Amino acid sequence: MRVAVTGATGMVGTALTRALHTRGHVVLPVSRRDVPGGIRWDPARRSVDAGALATVGAVVHLAGENLAGGRWTPRRKEQLRRSRVAVTRWLAETLAAANGPHILISASAVGIYGDRGDETLTEASALGNDFLARLAADWEAAADPARNAGMRVVHPRFGVILSPAGGALARLLLPFRLGLGGPFGKGNQWMSWITIDDVVSGIAHALAIESISGPVNFTAPDPVRNAEFAVALGRALHRPSLLPLPALALRLALGEMADATVLASQRAVPAELARSGYQFTDTRIGPALKRLLVPG
Repeated sequence: MRVAVTGATGMVGTALTRALHTRGHVVLPVSRRDVPGGIRWDPARRSVDAGALATVGAVVHLAGENLAGGRWTPRRKEQLRRSRVAVTRWLAETLAAANGPHILISASAVGIYGDRGDETLTEASALGNDFLARLAADWEAAADPARNAGMRVVHPRFGVILSPAGGALARLLLPFRLGLGGPFGKGNQWMSWITIDDVVSGIAHALAIESISGPVNFTAPDPVRNAEFAVALGRALHRPSLLPLPALALRLALGEMADATVLASQRAVPAELARSGYQFTDTRIGPALKRLLVPG
């Protein structure tokens, strides 16, 4: 299949491009720059090579401003909304008019559920009402033009994606290797995680399985509390992990973002992936971290 990928140079996009090539797909990166074999777009100007989009069977839409790229000031929140909601709606409208692609996989996040304590969250669970939850809900709804045109639309609700190449895990490696790591706040908040390998394999699975549509929790079957994650990471690196980062310090550093991300509790489980027969590479946090971080 010919698959167009936005955000193809990011952590997930890079790994996905490699994995799809290995599986025999032809990947067309969607980029602001001229990339050999790619598709040129400029989301700010609502410009894209619609003719090239019409030649692909699927689009994987991963592009968007980094949520952790700065404090959530009113201006920053508007930037996040534009990069996700407005761009996704424009892309969905363009795909609907192109009459070529029949699958759209458009990224989302488990932050859509808000802070839910110990509640087990499936794709059927109610949504949250904080900024991140509303942003994710509007992000998913922005794909409606493609859905209404008959495209199969999938929203992978990503948990914390674990990869030594980037994201949360890469940022934590230095303090943990220095013996300065530990849980965030009380550490009793649930953390829905997934390895980069299961992210890309899960996306390939969603491309292939026609029965998959709508929201899909991209999380490992065994979510853990933040304190358990800290212990597992310390063990994988053979370092202590006893220094908690107080919630107050996180709130001072990150503002509203702290409560919606690192201090929020989301115990999401991958009900739809399980129903569709997906077989996870990594199901338990300890072995997963060792596989990702320990050579050989």
